[in-house]
Amino acid sequence: MNAGDETVGTQSKFLNSAEQMQAQLGPALCLAKWKQVSLHLTTGHTNSCYHPPLHKIQLEDIADHPSGLHNTAHKRKQRVIMLENERPPECQYCWNMEDQGKLSDRHYRSGEPWAAKDYDRIRASTGQELDVIPSYVEVNFNHACNLRCSYCSPQFSSSWADEIARHGAYPTRIPHNDPDHFTSDRRPIPSREANPYVDAFWDWWPRLYPELEHFRMTGGEPLLDRNTYRVFDYVLAHPSPKLHLNVTSNFSVDERSWQRYMNSAEQLCQEGVLEHFMQYVSLDTWGAQAEYLRDPMDFDLVWDRVNQWLSRLPYRNSLTFIVTMNSLSVTGLDRLLAGILGLRQTYSKTYQRVWFDTPVLRQPAWLSLQTLPESYAQRLEYLWAWMVQNSEQAEDPFHGFKDYEIARLDRDIAWMRAGQSQDHRQAWADFYRFFREYDQRRGLNFLAAFPEMRAYWEQCAYWAREL
Repeated sequence: MNAGDETVGTQSKFLNSAEQMQAQLGPALCLAKWKQVSLHLTTGHTNSCYHPPLHKIQLEDIADHPSGLHNTAHKRKQRVIMLENERPPECQYCWNMEDQGKLSDRHYRSGEPWAAKDYDRIRASTGQELDVIPSYVEVNFNHACNLRCSYCSPQFSSSWADEIARHGAYPTRIPHNDPDHFTSDRRPIPSREANPYVDAFWDWWPRLYPELEHFRMTGGEPLLDRNTYRVFDYVLAHPSPKLHLNVTSNFSVDERSWQRYMNSAEQLCQEGVLEHFMQYVSLDTWGAQAEYLRDPMDFDLVWDRVNQWLSRLPYRNSLTFIVTMNSLSVTGLDRLLAGILGLRQTYSKTYQRVWFDTPVLRQPAWLSLQTLPESYAQRLEYLWAWMVQNSEQAEDPFHGFKDYEIARLDRDIAWMRAGQSQDHRQAWADFYRFFREYDQRRGLNFLAAFPEMRAYWEQCAYWAREL
């Protein structure tokens, strides 16, 4: 999504470009395989987008060419498959969406200007090129984080790692967050240790930076990472008028870290050294339910800081909520989206400043939307209908729901229903076992946070006893 998106007739440019790419890409091509990369430098893994499994960056890939962080042997093989009009199995999420007649993320991603401009060159490529420079780069430098979100792991959160070190794995059928899983090539490299992947990144950076259009830092928690401020200093010293700088945060750090971050962001936005600063905030539902899901988050503090960001930084920036759709998102999602509409009314005056996206969670399986009863899908359908009623109007372009936001929730519902007929008994049992242990370890109470889910909780408890 892009700040300043406009409508074309009754349809946004964003959705229009996705539909155009649907017609141009053919059965298998996805430009994100070339133009986008997610780098998990703390463990040395990568993928192009969120859907394929992470794969290891081999040290020989980066020994002579740091661009091997992106152009791995595995990824080049997938590119060749796509150019031969075959569907790589690792991209099954998009194939499932398309087989249901829905626009998939490959259409949305490929239709973005940073990818679409290279369509002809990618079509003419062999797929084996070693020095492809991406336009959209997402990176986490280390796993330092102050939260232990229920669907996270020691791989991405040092707080999770500390808990597992103290108490061990969770008692699901296959022990969840088993310490043995985070050894060898999946072991997060602490920031105090030498990390060849981080070193390769900074070697690549002078070549990468001039080509970047979107650079996003995730974690862990980037507001606690010194590399975040190294990037900020570089951008201040090397202005890039086309750069969209993006940071994903839980907005829950200590006050000193928060003020340091705000001061840096304010300077970047005021100096005119970039095109746009997009702040991503991870928030999956509302109030006490959000706190339970993303323990030990303080919801009121997060919401206050959202307002601080939008009021203190009036130029060259927007804020996007990343609403990871899982089984605990559903009952409070209406309140969150109403809150987002309220923020749009307050802060979106001359351009769109408040955004949101609703990617679906697929792992761990017991938190998947697909495990929920039909009544929850109906609840989301009622929400979808409400969004339609409050959709963006040409005469009021910044305050309602955009067509592709509505389309994405429709996609989420379709994905949810596509898996409801599967046997979820083990996932239900694991849901109960996980959250019973979660409550005991953290002094929480599932039913106090989600009283409307009592019937589902009891169903899960039954299968935990039976299996």
